[in-house]
Amino acid sequence: MPNPGNPSETLTASRAPTHRPAPRPPLERPSVGRPAEYAPASNPTPSVASDPSAPNAPTESPPRYDSPAFVTTLDHAAWQVRQQAHELRVREWTDPHQDRASRGESHPVWDFLFSYYAFRPAWLRQWHPGPDVVLAGAEAEAFLRWPEYERTAGGVVLAVHALPEKRRPFVIWLRDLLQTTQQRAPFFGCHGLHEWAMVYRQAPDDVRHAAWPLRHSPERLAEIVESLPLCCTHFDAFRFFTTEARPRNRHTLDRTATLRFEQRGCLHANMDLYKWAFKLSPYTPSELIADTFALARDIREVDMRASPYDLRGLGFAPIPIETPEGRAEYEARQRAFAARSEPLRVRLLALCDRLLPQPDRA
Repeated sequence: MPNPGNPSETLTASRAPTHRPAPRPPLERPSVGRPAEYAPASNPTPSVASDPSAPNAPTESPPRYDSPAFVTTLDHAAWQVRQQAHELRVREWTDPHQDRASRGESHPVWDFLFSYYAFRPAWLRQWHPGPDVVLAGAEAEAFLRWPEYERTAGGVVLAVHALPEKRRPFVIWLRDLLQTTQQRAPFFGCHGLHEWAMVYRQAPDDVRHAAWPLRHSPERLAEIVESLPLCCTHFDAFRFFTTEARPRNRHTLDRTATLRFEQRGCLHANMDLYKWAFKLSPYTPSELIADTFALARDIREVDMRASPYDLRGLGFAPIPIETPEGRAEYEARQRAFAARSEPLRVRLLALCDRLLPQPDRA
C-alpha cells in the first residue's frame, strides 16, 4: 500500500468555519434512534442497534459501503432531527470544555481530547449524514459550502465518486492500517506503563501534568518502571517516553513502523479511532464520529487512572498497576475496550471501502 509519509498528521479533514459560535439555547431532546447506515445488498432493511442509548453497540450485521443497495432521501424534518440529536449529544462534552477554556482552566483528563486531537468543538458539533444520504429541502443548500457536496435532482448529497485525489493516499493507508490492526492478535500485557515511562527519571519541573502530584516519589516510580517490562506498541505513546525509558521498551518504534505494530489491545490505538473518523470528515457520518469520541473519552479516564498521577482530587480513584490487583483490573478494562472498539473499526473500514474504487483496495 502507498505510505504517504505521515498521513496521520499531514492531511486534515474539510472543516466548518473556524469561528466559535455564539452560545446556543438548550435543545429539546428529539425522539430518535441510531440512524441506519448501510445494509448488505441482500437485505434492503438497514440494521439498527437495538439500544440507541448504547453508542457503541454493534449492529446486527456489519454495514457495507462498497456497493450501496440504496440511497436514502431525508426530508428536512427527518434530517433536522438527526442533526439536533447529534448536537445535543456532543454538547455534553464540548460545553464544559469551552466553559473551562473561557475561565483559563484546564482538565488533565477531559481536555486532552480537544488539545491532542486537533478537532475543534465547533467541528465536533457539526453534523454530516455520511455517504448516499440525500438531504431534501431548501435548507440543505447550506451543505454546499463544503466542496465535497453536490446538488442533485432530489437534494444535496456527498459526492463520494469525486473523492479529491490528494485525499486518496490517506484513505488507502488508513484502510490498510484498520484492516491490519483488526487482523493482528491483540496484546494485553502492557499494563498501562506508557504514562509511567513518560515521567521515568524526569525532573519534577519537566513532568507534563506538573500541577498534579505523583502517587510515588521519583525514586519509587523508577523502581516500579524497572521492575516491569515495557511493551508499548503505539508510536504516539512511545515518542513521549523519556530518553532514559526508550531503551527499556521491547520495541524500537518510529512512525514508519505503525503498520507493523499497531494492535487492538492498545488503549491508544482504540482512542485513535476518533482521530481516523474525523480525518475522513465530512464523509464520516457524524454519529460515528460521536461514537468514537465516546469510546476515546472512556479510555482516557482509565488511561489517567492507571497513570502515576494522583487525581483523586478530581474524583478519579487510581488503578494501581504497580500491584497485581491493579494490573488485573487494567487488563480487564483493556479487553472490554478492545471488544467495544471492534464494531467502530468495522464501520470505519466500510466507509473507506465506500470511498475507494475497487483497485485501490487490493
